[in-house]
Amino acid sequence: MLTALPLADETTAAQVITQCCQSARRASQQLKRMDDAAKADALRAAAAALREDAEVILAANALDCANGAARGLSPAMLDRLKLDEPRLAAIADSVDAVAALPDPVGEEIDRRTAPAGMTLRRVRVPIGVIGIIYESRPNVTVDAAVLCVRSGNAVILRGGSEALHSNRALHASLARGLAAAGMDEGAVQLVPTQDRDAVGAMLAAAGGIDLIIPRGGKSLVARVQADARVPVLAHLDGICHSFVHASADPEMARAIVLNAKLRRTGICGAMETLLIDRDYSHAASLLAALAETGCELRGDDMVMELEPRAVSASDEDWDTEYLDAILSVAFVEGLDGALDHIARHSSGHTDAIITGDTAAAARFQAEVDSAIVMVNASSQFADGGEFGLGAEIGIATGRLHARGPVALEGLTTYKWLVDGEGHIRA
Repeated sequence: MLTALPLADETTAAQVITQCCQSARRASQQLKRMDDAAKADALRAAAAALREDAEVILAANALDCANGAARGLSPAMLDRLKLDEPRLAAIADSVDAVAALPDPVGEEIDRRTAPAGMTLRRVRVPIGVIGIIYESRPNVTVDAAVLCVRSGNAVILRGGSEALHSNRALHASLARGLAAAGMDEGAVQLVPTQDRDAVGAMLAAAGGIDLIIPRGGKSLVARVQADARVPVLAHLDGICHSFVHASADPEMARAIVLNAKLRRTGICGAMETLLIDRDYSHAASLLAALAETGCELRGDDMVMELEPRAVSASDEDWDTEYLDAILSVAFVEGLDGALDHIARHSSGHTDAIITGDTAAAARFQAEVDSAIVMVNASSQFADGGEFGLGAEIGIATGRLHARGPVALEGLTTYKWLVDGEGHIRA
């Protein structure tokens, strides 16, 4: 059965991570031999186990939520932590959805003939062993496990203490389902200790772990990037902007802005800064609609002049991911002003324009250098499931390997296959 390794009293965190890496490497070799159907069947068995164990999982999550409330976690953090029957059902459904996705492994990316006449093929292959270090959100335990398994990778999971009981319960259910399909016990492992030294050991595990993916706050990502001796696929802050252009339809703008900020304030795709064209004639009603929901508005002088419930924004507000019902608001001089503000303050996650001007939309998408750039849509759509990718590991904000929602293809690399007929080089 796939279970977290027992941590003996004399065993150090570094030794546990070494054992995890060794087990994962062996499992990754088995995963390479599993065909598409076998991996899909294993995931469907895991989804069934999650549904069967719903009562146990929700009880474990209730304990985490109670502990989190006692520790003073913010409402947004508690929302990230909370599981209920619909959310757990959606998690199980996402596992089935990933099982139904095409297997990227073995996909031929391109084929060509070398000058010497050999046939060259570039095909997708698993990365190998992936380490996921994450905070608060127990759904990451499932998302990470199933995406890694589907793409042929073994995974070592290290969740945050806030979701300790939830993660253990979810992992146990996944383990039961995957083991029933004959999967090697090292394919999905949950680090059994909350000792911070385990994170350091994962970051130092060059040769044991092939890729580290951090999911959490700025301090976690900064530590991983600073200390890792393993390649890192980073997900930075979700400082997402929505720009209301002068030509925006007022009803559309209102609906999108309210959704982008308030549908769920604690997710990385939530809008954190609203930019309004100085020539937009419906700004006052838009600000009032936000304020009437109880959203705190932190704005410039023009914002406070139009909306008396707004407070003055500080310099730090333009670079803050609130993950709460708080919104920075600024008026800008048209599209140029919006592009300038976004260039200075965006985290490169998701930025959107609301406009009726196709030329403005085209220029915005061409010049905003973010992983996701939207036109007339809520930034809350920044999600792998909404992109039709199934579950996701996260939104990558860098410029190499994978960018935007990281799903199956983002968890593969490629190799060159060369077919010759006795070719020798002169």
